[in-house]
Amino acid sequence: MIRKIFLVAASFMMMSTYTFAQNESKSANEDNSKTYKLAVSKGKMNLDLGRVTVEGYNGNEIVFSTKTRSRDNDERAKGLRSINSLGLEDNTDLGINVVEKNGIIEVKQLQQMTPPNIKILVPKGVTISFNHQSQFGSTITFKNIENEVEATASYNNVVLENVTGPATINTIYGSIDAKFSQNVKGPLSLVSIYGHVDASIPKSSKANVKLTTSFGDILIAPELSLKLETVDKSSEMIKINNQATGTLNGGGTSFLFRSDYSKIYLRGL
Repeated sequence: MIRKIFLVAASFMMMSTYTFAQNESKSANEDNSKTYKLAVSKGKMNLDLGRVTVEGYNGNEIVFSTKTRSRDNDERAKGLRSINSLGLEDNTDLGINVVEKNGIIEVKQLQQMTPPNIKILVPKGVTISFNHQSQFGSTITFKNIENEVEATASYNNVVLENVTGPATINTIYGSIDAKFSQNVKGPLSLVSIYGHVDASIPKSSKANVKLTTSFGDILIAPELSLKLETVDKSSEMIKINNQATGTLNGGGTSFLFRSDYSKIYLRGL
């Protein structure tokens, strides 16, 4: 009898300890959202961030946000602000510095090796310029942008989703994946030196198209009515080497796609 009571008590203690550990682990990994808002609906925003998602929306202020895990919160840091060696101060509590002057918004991160995962909601009247040269750059994403986008990076991968353009994207080691909106307007220029360029454009676009590579391949979806010096449209994609120039639906604005050491994929929407 005593042995049974002991076993029941031991089992209860083990279950309680396991449940407590689970709750502690869950609590430590819960996401806490932080936001910072700037009452600006037009102008230009310059970004120098290692990782970011920029999304256009119908609003009248720029909204910065990030999610942090509870266990990452530093209780000792309460009441203090971060600064870096350049003298930048975390004036947003998001790990970034935001300054607005004369219609230009400058956004910079403080830590170079571990960039915060920032999301930015941007009004339609704001143009976007991105420039980040750190080797610790991660993926940057532009979504639902109806205004001009410029991006220059060394290591960042660049993703465009439902972007209207104009768009000028340059990266050295990163890849570029782009799906443009049905209302796309040029000029478009997507250039990666060592990464692939994968672009989807509306089949109804009127454009002068140039695709160029030094050591890679160019693959074009047959459903795009590009007037190129190629034959064999029976395959799933048409393969071309080095350079291809042509017109889409009689020609129009300039579309440039370039990857020197990797592949170019051009698809229809």
